[in-house]
Amino acid sequence: MYLDYLVNVPDEKGKITFREKGSAKYVYYEYERVYDPKRKYTTVKRSTIGKLSDEDPNRMRPNENFRKFFPDVEVPEERADAGRSSALKAGTYMVINKVVKELGLVEKLETAFGIRNSGLILDLAAYSVITENNAAQYYPDYAYNHPLFTPNMRAYSDSTISDFLRDSSGDQRQIFLNLWNEERNKRERIYVSYDSTNKNCEAGDVSMIEYGAAKTDAGLPIFNYAISYDVNNREPLMYEKYPGSINDVSQLQYMIAKVKGYSYNNIGFILDRGYFSKENLKFMDDNGFAFIIMVKGIKDFIHDQIHQQKGSFESNWENQIAEFGVYGKTVHTFVYASDTRKRYVHMYYSAAKAAGERARFEENIQQMQSFLDAHRNEDREFGPTFEKYFFLHRDKESGGVVYAEPKLQIIRDELELCGYFAIITSEKMNAKQAISLYKNRDVSEKLFRADKSYLGNGVLRVASQEAADNKIFIGFIALIIRCRIYTVLKDKVSTMVKKPNYFTVPAAIRELEKIELCRHLDNVYRMDHAVTKTQKEILSAFGIESSHVKYKAAFISETLREGTK
Repeated sequence: MYLDYLVNVPDEKGKITFREKGSAKYVYYEYERVYDPKRKYTTVKRSTIGKLSDEDPNRMRPNENFRKFFPDVEVPEERADAGRSSALKAGTYMVINKVVKELGLVEKLETAFGIRNSGLILDLAAYSVITENNAAQYYPDYAYNHPLFTPNMRAYSDSTISDFLRDSSGDQRQIFLNLWNEERNKRERIYVSYDSTNKNCEAGDVSMIEYGAAKTDAGLPIFNYAISYDVNNREPLMYEKYPGSINDVSQLQYMIAKVKGYSYNNIGFILDRGYFSKENLKFMDDNGFAFIIMVKGIKDFIHDQIHQQKGSFESNWENQIAEFGVYGKTVHTFVYASDTRKRYVHMYYSAAKAAGERARFEENIQQMQSFLDAHRNEDREFGPTFEKYFFLHRDKESGGVVYAEPKLQIIRDELELCGYFAIITSEKMNAKQAISLYKNRDVSEKLFRADKSYLGNGVLRVASQEAADNKIFIGFIALIIRCRIYTVLKDKVSTMVKKPNYFTVPAAIRELEKIELCRHLDNVYRMDHAVTKTQKEILSAFGIESSHVKYKAAFISETLREGTK
């Protein structure tokens, strides 16, 4: 985040360097040199501290790193009031205000961060939800034409926001997470959906970013981000961040230890197929946690189980699970030969899934065959996937492939597995119960999609570890808010005979943003026009009657008037 004022480029001979990127020229500060006596090599550590002014090459716009390395440089006086637009978009703010109060976010954030900073957090979170962006440099534009959560709805300057992002501590974030989790009913069994993703970050002074196995590789260093989602109460419980080189499977065990730290004991985990491993199953057994986990059909023991049960349930009407368009059957058996306890293995078959998978698999085999034919007699390696499905007969002298023979039995086996999948549970339940619980993780998957696509959090735009930590936390608060909006709208539309297309979160926000307050000559903000029928339906989902909108508009106007006194 670059601040909204200029300073002189520091006069630090030998420590200031410049780097051009596109049309901008960035200023770097060398803050440390580390000599490695074994390698006889010195590592230079640099960090971005600003961006050169287009008008004056001796001046630059600083970022939060500049404030850290050069704290004695005088900061221009903060703008007490950045002004307000004569038209404020107030509809979504009213909904978010209702949501954060119902969730108890205001009290918990104030306890952890204080009144002013809790307001800043909610404003930055609301900005992310409404604009689908997390770039802090555009936040002043949002504050100009929206009501705010800060005391007297004060619009703070870029430098104040930068100070907050740099100075808020891990202790404060942990206090909030403790408060957020302590009110849960720890006695009743709850199922937690756990999943992770990775995010890009280009900053050079963020310790947790590393090059790793990115789900969508943009060629940038990444960090991993995981969320635990309470399926029962439909709320995110906690988040964690960890370096990009650590894989999901190994991190799961650390997350389970954190869950125990919040005193969750009667808990079960709903996990995607990526977390399936012998070690993870044993770890959850040892800690007394139940689990529901999807398994890839190609796993050997699932392959064997499906072949044993094949033909016994796929056309049996009593095995049909109509809600999900599948047939299912449960067996009680050992998963691994070394297992000390049996698991419940739920096998499913979907004719629609089989048709799609079969068509894709056949197309892949045909493309591989064509590729091999096109490169016949070439001395080259084709990779393990080709060798899995084809015998590659090579010429002894040239080494080129003269004939690619399909491995018919392997191809036949995979074609026979099309449409089958399995879920393993530690607790006794039938196939319908298992898939119903597993499908609840769809909401957590939507959370990740929302976080990247609708909250602008696919990339962190920060220059320091402290700012990264706080921006991730604000993203988690935004996720809690958006998740509640999503579930409220989903519950509302489920009761309606006709399903309107404006009950998605983006569509509802677009509609609510049309509710504007206009400032008149007496400096009072008033409703520009009555609430529309569509807006009434959306507001009613949150328990906001159209008659209350006028009252809320008057409250916003009075708060702004008090703030200018």
